[in-house]
Amino acid sequence: MTYCCGILVRDGLVMIGDTRTNAGLDNVATFRKLHVFEEPGKYVMALATAGNLSLSQTVLSILNEGMENSATGERETLTNAPTMFQAAQRIGKALRMVHDLDGGALEQADVKFDVSFLFGGQIKGRRLRLFMIYSAGNFIECTIDTPYLQIGEHKYGKPILDRAVKFDTDLGDAMKLGLISMDSTMRSNLAVGLPIDLAIIRRDALQTDLQYRIEPGEPYFTDLRERWGSALRAAHMAIPRPPYTGGARAK
Repeated sequence: MTYCCGILVRDGLVMIGDTRTNAGLDNVATFRKLHVFEEPGKYVMALATAGNLSLSQTVLSILNEGMENSATGERETLTNAPTMFQAAQRIGKALRMVHDLDGGALEQADVKFDVSFLFGGQIKGRRLRLFMIYSAGNFIECTIDTPYLQIGEHKYGKPILDRAVKFDTDLGDAMKLGLISMDSTMRSNLAVGLPIDLAIIRRDALQTDLQYRIEPGEPYFTDLRERWGSALRAAHMAIPRPPYTGGARAK
């Protein structure tokens, strides 16, 4: 299991993903799930993966090697797409190719075809966008009304984003909220864990503003975890107890 989130605000895009893979209690490993593709001044793209690792790696390999367009003869890769929308379509096409190749064998082995992607970025002359691609190859796009998308073990971190993230949230605050969301997930699910990969893309910059890996013991994230836990405890203590507790008769 994994947890990745993308937050698209007025000033840019935050992409966060953990690195833990779990094929059983005695088979835990670290694999990068957040991949960045950029040619400064031309394009910058970030792709986060969740689900079956072999499937996501196969899709990434196809996107890097390219798929032949039978109509034009062109070799279509992720990074030579003219728009982010068409790039998202190519991810979906690669997913369907992998399903056609491996879906039957996985079904016979009683293995679910479980993989999903977050894909965000900007191409020169186009706008910054964020998509979530499902295992069937179809996708949805992030909107101003709900300026974030999640894949993997998303339920523990979702309440944080629901309450706090708005389209006009500062980019630095969006990163902080994404990390709090990640911490909440890690606290409740041992299948999500450090290191955490982080990428920041400022709108119209056409390059990453930041690529960073948070390792165990990293000072800022350790402090954030402690402060968030203390703030939650202080908040619950500051809220009055319900009037119908403490032996009061229910009416």
